Amino acid sequence: MLILVALAILGIAAAVGISEYVKHYSDDKILTVEQAAQLKDIDCIIVLGCRVNDITPSPMLSDRLTRGVEVWQSGAAPKLLMSGDHGRKDYDEVNAMKQFALNKGVPSEDVFMDHAGFSTYESMYRAKEIFQAEKVIIVTQNYHLYRSIYVAEQLGMEAYGVNSDLQYYIKQDIYDLREILARDKDFFMSIIKPEPTYLGEVIPISGSGDLTNDKEFL
Repeated sequence: MLILVALAILGIAAAVGISEYVKHYSDDKILTVEQAAQLKDIDCIIVLGCRVNDITPSPMLSDRLTRGVEVWQSGAAPKLLMSGDHGRKDYDEVNAMKQFALNKGVPSEDVFMDHAGFSTYESMYRAKEIFQAEKVIIVTQNYHLYRSIYVAEQLGMEAYGVNSDLQYYIKQDIYDLREILARDKDFFMSIIKPEPTYLGEVIPISGSGDLTNDKEFL
């Protein structure tokens, strides 16, 4: 029994230790909008997907999109990359994300969609390999930024982050606890570097985002 307790304590300590390492690694790369605007040669702003209700972004995703457009408007980067889950016909994060940006006045050609960004790891892998991004700004909530930046850098990009915490989220305590395990998982994924669910043809982020369209926009 004592051995089991000791192993459990060691397991928890290791999980928390890895999580804290990832946070420490990324901490000084989280910037304000103003600081991000001073960076040079940024290829794109990656906005990470989140739940949508039909075609309506959830509050968390809406905040990510609002902040992502704000960073784009600051002149920090010429392109937005909306990376999320569009793995089923009846569930589509990325078209809702692009429509949000278009409604805010961002030109369609400046908004790319990654339809196969099924996880943070896959979003970063595809940003590098499919969209040929080398230097990026990631926009998501602060708790999620640490892991996103860490994975991006381990996959070969130079990455910075701007947080999108524009309000209090009801389940934030649950997100924080779950993120410890998510950081651990992606820490090891970044060592093993498995290919994502889908790769495909290269779509350079320097070109037109309309190449990623799969429907007409209003």
